[in-house]
Amino acid sequence: MINFEPRAVDEGKKVKVIVVGAGVGGILCGIRLPQHLPSVELVIYEKNKDIGGTWYENRYPGVACDIPSHSYQATFEPNPDWSTFYASGNEILKYWHGVAEKYGVRKYVVPDSKVEKATWNEQSVKWTVEVSQVRNTVTNEVFTDAGDYLICAYGLLNDWQWPKIKGLHEFKGKLLHTAAWDDSYDYSDKKVAVVGNGSSGIQVLPAILPKVQRIDHYVRGKTWIAPGFLSEEFTKDDITSTQLQFPAELREKFRNDKDFYLNYRKGIETKLCSIHGFVYPGTTLYNLLRNGVAKHMDSRLGSHQKMMDVLRPSFSPGCRRLTPGPGYLEAIVDPKVNYITDPISEITPTGVVTNDGVHREVDAIFCATGFNTSCTGRFPVYGRNGVTIDERWSKYPETYLGLCTNGFPNLFLILGPNTGPSTGSLLLVVEKQVEYIVAMLQKAQRDAIVVIEPKKISVENFSEYCHQYFPKTIFMEDCRAWYKSEAAGNRVTALWPGSTLHQAKVLKNPRWEDFQFEHLSNNPVAWLGDGWTVDERFEGGNRSWHLDPENIDFPPQGGNIRVNGF
Repeated sequence: MINFEPRAVDEGKKVKVIVVGAGVGGILCGIRLPQHLPSVELVIYEKNKDIGGTWYENRYPGVACDIPSHSYQATFEPNPDWSTFYASGNEILKYWHGVAEKYGVRKYVVPDSKVEKATWNEQSVKWTVEVSQVRNTVTNEVFTDAGDYLICAYGLLNDWQWPKIKGLHEFKGKLLHTAAWDDSYDYSDKKVAVVGNGSSGIQVLPAILPKVQRIDHYVRGKTWIAPGFLSEEFTKDDITSTQLQFPAELREKFRNDKDFYLNYRKGIETKLCSIHGFVYPGTTLYNLLRNGVAKHMDSRLGSHQKMMDVLRPSFSPGCRRLTPGPGYLEAIVDPKVNYITDPISEITPTGVVTNDGVHREVDAIFCATGFNTSCTGRFPVYGRNGVTIDERWSKYPETYLGLCTNGFPNLFLILGPNTGPSTGSLLLVVEKQVEYIVAMLQKAQRDAIVVIEPKKISVENFSEYCHQYFPKTIFMEDCRAWYKSEAAGNRVTALWPGSTLHQAKVLKNPRWEDFQFEHLSNNPVAWLGDGWTVDERFEGGNRSWHLDPENIDFPPQGGNIRVNGF
């Protein structure tokens, strides 16, 4: 028997969405979900006191984006007023605060609220979350909330970790991690140890050098130091400034000449999206990059060519994340810097001891040692049959397109496993992921669906695609990189198997056949509603919407039709 749902066909089933994290992904959810989903109730739980995610947490000296500013922004909210070619962390945070204010995101955000556990309830067909909310400095209040959908937007680089070094927390001086910086600490004229030469270490060292008395820089492995991505678009290669300021007259032209600014942005994007070939050994781009990075390092080191042997790795540029380091190469050959490759054996109350027995006393230790990038360990997430996502991913984080996985219905991930771009714009990826999730939830509302889950075979096929793709790239060479997992046999677990444009095209149109759905009340025609539309049912509705220009697909005149892929 057919049952008629008492709602218009386009009314949309009421849904509640819980988002974890108010970084860039959470902010975009706070814009796009209310924009496109009728009858949506949205809450965004944020563990910090304010929104911004990575750019709120990372406040160390020198923190900046290593992608050009005019690429590291929302496509729908271009900012002609970036002050530098590579924006500082503070300027990026200010930009995203502005975006959140403009589009009314803050009303959905609950700050100081850390999700401690999430559980799928088969009976209610909802996610229940336990939230620890900071009420004062002494106690936390724990409460539960429930929603139809759960979106984990905490990203990959948000769970910072201390290095596992004997005696680290016995140190009596100032101990800091770059992701938990103390702005009040004055390191002027101090002897400082900087541990790590990843992105944070490469940025913080030249930034603090002018003020400190001495830096002992402890480095575990060799790495390539690249010129800034597309820095030739702005400056000459022999300029060492880490600021690269945009002249006021150029920013004014960006503001006043929209076509000029759009063409500038497209030029940056085109070049960023034209270098994917370097990930394949033997290609022209691969050879150009390898030779170009080596030449750059040689020129920056000047007369200190012995350092090239210390720095230059055997693996290809890009096997370990290629890191632009304005000012870093000049800093490590400064007389105030000791570049130390002997491993640290322990930390004493007054300094650092290396394996060769040398003890170096310091006033402060700055750990630029990164994050938990294992895709697990954030908080327990219980799916079907009480299985946690950590258990499911203990060997390899199997997903469908990095966005969801079977056994965990109505759960979506932003920047989940195998979604990070190896080239191109990270912000484009996040935008397209949010748009994909919106499309999934639109279908759920439109078709009276209560459960969305990728098929097991879909998850297995994508995982196998990743497994087959990466061995032909530089990423499987012998290098220690955060986007590879030892637990997974050094398989690449953080990068997308393809270019950024490839990922954007894949996410453009969901393949519904790769999912299994459960419908409201097991009614196969619930999506048809009761025969009415919203505009017909309510007074003042637009009953000629089909004639509005934005709803008409106008073909080009003269038969000049160009098919632009799918």
